[in-house]
Amino acid sequence: QVQLVESGGGLVQAGGSLRLSCAASGGTFTSYNMGWFRQAPGKERELVAHINWSGSNTYYLDSVKGRFTISRDNAKNMVYLQMNSLTPEDTAVYYCAAGGYCTGYAYCANAARYAYWGQGTQVTVSS
Repeated sequence: QVQLVESGGGLVQAGGSLRLSCAASGGTFTSYNMGWFRQAPGKERELVAHINWSGSNTYYLDSVKGRFTISRDNAKNMVYLQMNSLTPEDTAVYYCAAGGYCTGYAYCANAARYAYWGQGTQVTVSS
């Protein structure tokens, strides 16, 4: 079983940056594709960014392209989400998730494809 623990959330002003981290344990990290999802109050959970097991393929929500970058360090069992130029619309709880093979944003955006989830970390962007 894989355990995921997110960190790095917090309160930031619009235009600022945050770096989220997700530490994985209890499984073979390279067996999993990884995703960062977010859920704002009253809204559905959405895939923000996805990275395949090797880091060679990434997918992003259109609204974060050019601002967010997902990366992973397989030697450390870590996945990161660098978030720049944050806006109040980015305010949400951000979740790290581990899943099997998928390709393309739409296919990977299905939360049911991810077997393991972290507890989430709150990101609040003030205007």
